[in-house]
Amino acid sequence: MTKRILKITAAVLVTLLVLFALQRVLTPKYVSEAQDGRLIAEYYSSAKNHDVVFIGDCEVYENISPVTLWEEYGISSYVRGSPQQLIWHSYYLMEETLKYEKPDAFVFNVLSMKYGEPQSEAYNRLALDGMKWSASKVDAINASMTEEEEFITYVFPLLRFHSRWSELKAEDFRYAFQKAPQLSINGYLMRIDVDGVEELRKGQELADYSFKDICWEYLDKMRLLCQENGVKLILMKAPTNTPQWYWYDQWDVQVEAYAKEHGLRYYNFLKNTEEIGLDYTTDTYDQGGHLNLSGAEKLSKYFGNILVQELKLESHHGEKDYQQVWDTLCAQYEQIRQTQERLLAENGKLTGFTGLD
Repeated sequence: MTKRILKITAAVLVTLLVLFALQRVLTPKYVSEAQDGRLIAEYYSSAKNHDVVFIGDCEVYENISPVTLWEEYGISSYVRGSPQQLIWHSYYLMEETLKYEKPDAFVFNVLSMKYGEPQSEAYNRLALDGMKWSASKVDAINASMTEEEEFITYVFPLLRFHSRWSELKAEDFRYAFQKAPQLSINGYLMRIDVDGVEELRKGQELADYSFKDICWEYLDKMRLLCQENGVKLILMKAPTNTPQWYWYDQWDVQVEAYAKEHGLRYYNFLKNTEEIGLDYTTDTYDQGGHLNLSGAEKLSKYFGNILVQELKLESHHGEKDYQQVWDTLCAQYEQIRQTQERLLAENGKLTGFTGLD
């Protein structure tokens, strides 16, 4: 009887190990495709001593350079961004971040106020798969799922990706049991190439400029969460010049009114491009959609001065614990810059982001 139990136990364990290995191989690694799907997970290995944490979509993780904030002002910051990060994604990332650290401020990019319902499983995965399991992740999944999704597939991704056999690449095996190389510098994705746009572009007229109730509900939840934890909430709208992410005056008025009503700071940097020194012909890499390194450094330098004045932050330059961390990050930042310069010289263009070797 004992031998039989041992055999059954061994068979079960072997089966579980095989299923675990298959899941690790078949789950997307976000190395050569959808690279920004690695961003959320990279936060956990960072030093948890940030003065400011930025939350939002590509308008933060491609437009805000924490290294510039450090070099210019001694501000320690992190960007917890993901592609098309919806406002409920942002809220639960804020909630989770507070379990690791308590920054002086969260800065939330308000573009996601335009989305009043889940958009796609693909974007949900990019925001949620990288989160560690916690009550915040469970709530985020439940808030985010489209009608076609099932919670169990987040618990056991093999149920969702079991048919990826024909799509597997060498990277799926290489990174099945080890982390992919670091892609970002404290959440910032660098692009140094230039693809500008001459004219200021506008979006199409809308039939209704009202934000959905759920967006206001989650903005309230963010505000109250920050209030309860003694953290300032700052709202921002990054400068972009594309019809796809056009920020309407009608939207701006609503956010301004909310900020005024609740005593929040709101910075719409579309109104400050001249002061910032932004030039859409040279400071974007995709015809106005996202800032390149030049643009991100200009915006970060400008915003950093505001943050110092608003939060009364003192520089951490020279403080041993901070300096060691940021010396490494600055060196990594320069390494990525040099890698992109080399690739640009060799190929005449960049085809994606580059992380550390």
